[in-house]
Amino acid sequence: MIFVRYESLKQYLRLYPVNAAIIVANLVMFVIMLFNGDPTRSDTLLDYGALSNIPGYDQNWRFVSSLFLHAGLAHLAMNMFAIFVFAAPLERLFGHARYLFFYLIAGVLGNVFAAVLSGPEWIAVGASTSIYALYGAYLFMALFQRYALDQGSRSTILGILVIGLVMSFILPGIGYWAHVGGLLAGFILYGLMGSRFLNR
Repeated sequence: MIFVRYESLKQYLRLYPVNAAIIVANLVMFVIMLFNGDPTRSDTLLDYGALSNIPGYDQNWRFVSSLFLHAGLAHLAMNMFAIFVFAAPLERLFGHARYLFFYLIAGVLGNVFAAVLSGPEWIAVGASTSIYALYGAYLFMALFQRYALDQGSRSTILGILVIGLVMSFILPGIGYWAHVGGLLAGFILYGLMGSRFLNR
């Protein structure tokens, strides 16, 4: 099972510095919002970089900044746990620079997908777009590179995807198009740039 983390904190920081930096960046942004407003309020999120089509808050840089903002502690905790556990194997596979490229580009592409399909007057935040891109990479492995994942890891990813996507459409306030977009972006981007690392 590649998703069980055995590393100590020191080992984790040494092996996965980009992943650790992403987690820290999300935590820092949450603390900044917490001391300067309410992270659960739309106006605070918009001020700090939420993705939106609202006039005056629709700049392109928000496709990136929104990946590092979260609407509440529970939202933050769930996403940071997912990054801590599931992103680490991909950083080792890609290498640090390629992993950062994959995380950011797939997240941005997923946000673009969501922006195209979402309705009027919407805002979106969260690392889950990039997280679903990670799941997309693992889905590619599960379908086309089965030797890369043990049975337990394949079952874990498929279970998370089924439950996660169903809940994305059922629960209110979830950016389901961002999740779908991230999944597709990660699947395609991994197929283009990542699959060759495992080809035999």
